[in-house]
Amino acid sequence: MTASRASSEATPRAVTAKRKVSVLGSTGSVGQSTLDLIERNPESFEVVALTANGNAEALAAQACKLDAKLAVVADEAAYGSLKAALSGSGIEAAAGRDALIAAAEVPADWIMAAIVGAAGMEPTLAAIRQGVAVGLANKETLVCAGALITQEIRTSGTTLLPVDSEHNAIFQVLDAERRDGVERLVLTASGGPFRSFSKAQMAAVTPAQALNHPNWDMGAKISIDSATMMNKGLELIEAVHLFDMPESRVDILVHPQSVIHSMVSYVDGSVLAQLGVPDMRTPIAYTLAWPDRMPAPVDRLDLAKIAELSFEAPDSERFPALRLAREALRIGGDAPTILNAANEIAVASFLKNAIGFLEIAEIVEETLTGLPNGRLTSLEDVVAADNAARRYALGLVEQAA
Repeated sequence: MTASRASSEATPRAVTAKRKVSVLGSTGSVGQSTLDLIERNPESFEVVALTANGNAEALAAQACKLDAKLAVVADEAAYGSLKAALSGSGIEAAAGRDALIAAAEVPADWIMAAIVGAAGMEPTLAAIRQGVAVGLANKETLVCAGALITQEIRTSGTTLLPVDSEHNAIFQVLDAERRDGVERLVLTASGGPFRSFSKAQMAAVTPAQALNHPNWDMGAKISIDSATMMNKGLELIEAVHLFDMPESRVDILVHPQSVIHSMVSYVDGSVLAQLGVPDMRTPIAYTLAWPDRMPAPVDRLDLAKIAELSFEAPDSERFPALRLAREALRIGGDAPTILNAANEIAVASFLKNAIGFLEIAEIVEETLTGLPNGRLTSLEDVVAADNAARRYALGLVEQAA
């Protein structure tokens, strides 16, 4: 039984007439889509807390528009701007790491965990410990601390609802009560903007090119991860923990149209898939209204107009991130934590033009092989491994400069 489905059997906190919601990472792409759905259904939702990294102006505007009770900015330097923007609104303003965690602890019925990267791990963990419904868009939480987080889910009785379109698709079509009938999980990937590029062409790729995803409108970090296919590698690790499935039984299939979001293969030869247009408001709506469904203002899928769906196997030579993710899973311990931390440093360095596109995966691999493997028994172990990997990767970036 999967961690997400197993937790759904627990009885969450009773939901009031309006579902109380918090959005961690409200100014990002997923956060904005979540608030768009909430704004369209004011009779169903009450916003209690919103958080952002440093965009105080956008956060204040969201908080005022949706009459939130609390707005928190992670960057303490932005506190003055947030407080000034909320002056006279009656909305509480706060800043800093502790305030971010406190926002995740504000009593709610449903919490969106959409803070990008390892920075979202502690707030997501705090949300999980509430024992309510948590929409998980922060894949790095499970990548960095999968076993620890799934144990917390079991302990708290949290209903963990995957928001990533691929995991959400599997969640919808997986027969978790009859696991013996499940043969494989298939995560689909668009292949990103450089699916047909040679390695020589990719060596000359600029950040602007890598940010231009052909199908999805995403934030900068996730867009680069999609271009390197590290996003799919991280999703592979996430799927292993979400659905309690061995890495060897999770496949990746390139599907450029991004219409089939993922599939589950069964022992009788049946393959069940979830389809839809590439719009994150569909999986967000599924989790926001769960266990019911709600209307989403997305284009309806017209297969006749699309006419053709194509598929191909991923190329691990041109996109080594997929191989690195599998290797990290097989190594175990803190290897996935190291993988993620090194990737975050490498992506940030590429966006600053400090390294080339192909060097992203090279730095991740060198960090994985250069650091000793350790065990993860606590959140402190995760933080220590994350910090060590960041220092090592930064050293490699400086050498490459």
